[in-house]
Amino acid sequence: MGAKGLTIGVFDSGFGGLTVLRELLPLVPGSHFVYLGDTARLPYGSKSRETIVRYALSSARFLQQRGAQLLVVACNTATALALDELREALPIPVVGVIQPGAEAAADACREQGPGHREQGTTAGVLVLATQATIESHAYARACAALGLKATEKACPLLVPLVEEGWIGEDGDAARASVTAQVLRIYLGEALRDAPESRALLLGCTHYPLLRPAIERTLVELGRPLRVIDSAQATARVVARVLSENGIARGGLAGVCEANGALAEVGEATCEFFATDSVRKFERLGSRFLGRPVGKVQLVDLGG
Repeated sequence: MGAKGLTIGVFDSGFGGLTVLRELLPLVPGSHFVYLGDTARLPYGSKSRETIVRYALSSARFLQQRGAQLLVVACNTATALALDELREALPIPVVGVIQPGAEAAADACREQGPGHREQGTTAGVLVLATQATIESHAYARACAALGLKATEKACPLLVPLVEEGWIGEDGDAARASVTAQVLRIYLGEALRDAPESRALLLGCTHYPLLRPAIERTLVELGRPLRVIDSAQATARVVARVLSENGIARGGLAGVCEANGALAEVGEATCEFFATDSVRKFERLGSRFLGRPVGKVQLVDLGG
């Protein structure tokens, strides 16, 4: 690359992928990020595989047209059901969120020693995710390929609780207590089914916002498992892929357009697009990114 640096495209069906972007920013400084939230067509999880592939391809092509030299699929459902098609269709590297999370879980289990392997059993990881991701069994397959047994637990109430802000950030103890009780129920059920688990993998990009509450609940339940954030793992893989492909970084620090379409984020710059509800994206996006997203631009990708 020349002096203008690197452009990375990131897409999700909504806001959750911003947690992946949040982890990418410090790892790939000086780059320009183009984020697309396909909010007009969410949730992907209720759609057929064919429809999800079509949506993912149109989102990816939009980002490529915006100059993306690497694509991050910051959506578990799209990763599970469309990653192969995206890699076949695009001439740029494509990174999903599932394999990095599984690899990080395997590393965590190895760091804890041989343990179960000495007893002739397989080390386990507990995966929390949405119903659609669990039904795809993508994490189970990725973990099995790495010698891990995945116990998958669908947690359908967690995404709306996060999006409604019932996680204690605003000091509302009553609402935070509802989320805490939901977590105790989900985790209690999951842990009973996964006595061999050594780590817990957050298999939804909304769940990093619940990580402190999840870790507290695990301690309360007497199973302080190591929590693996697939968003963090994905960001580390992106940095590795850039290095392996010889893609240069840097050169965009401080760029900011007067119309607000580009917002400074440390040494990187970001553009944000949504296919619907840009005001909602601007309001909720900062919760996931951990800082204001600035102006969000509306784009029409069709049906």
